[in-house]
Amino acid sequence: MKPKMIWANLAVANLERTQKFYEELGFKPNGPHTSNELVSFFVAGNEFIIHFFLKSVIENNLKMLTFNNSQDSNEIIFTLSAETRDQVDQWADEVKNAGGQIVSEPESFGDNYYGFVFADPDGHKFNVFYM
Repeated sequence: MKPKMIWANLAVANLERTQKFYEELGFKPNGPHTSNELVSFFVAGNEFIIHFFLKSVIENNLKMLTFNNSQDSNEIIFTLSAETRDQVDQWADEVKNAGGQIVSEPESFGDNYYGFVFADPDGHKFNVFYM
């Protein structure tokens, strides 16, 4: 099976804050799909899109599902690949400046890995690494 596109749907509390955070990190808005219920961004080209829905909207639309509080649990951790160690450090600075939380500072781990983990303002976790 080869899907044409992949969407991740995450619950957030504040669309304006989410949009500002991801735009400051340089994510490309998926403009036509932004509304008063969600903001949407392309990730690594046009084949992977993350929709950030207001929590009440996504839970209402998916009827039988509830979403955990992402501040104290993880539904998923996305990994973003960096091209150099310096780029990892630059991303960490950009995340801090945009209002994100550094969960673990950039460091070496394993064989030839260097990276860090951050959380967006709603607690969604991302791992950034270079290998």
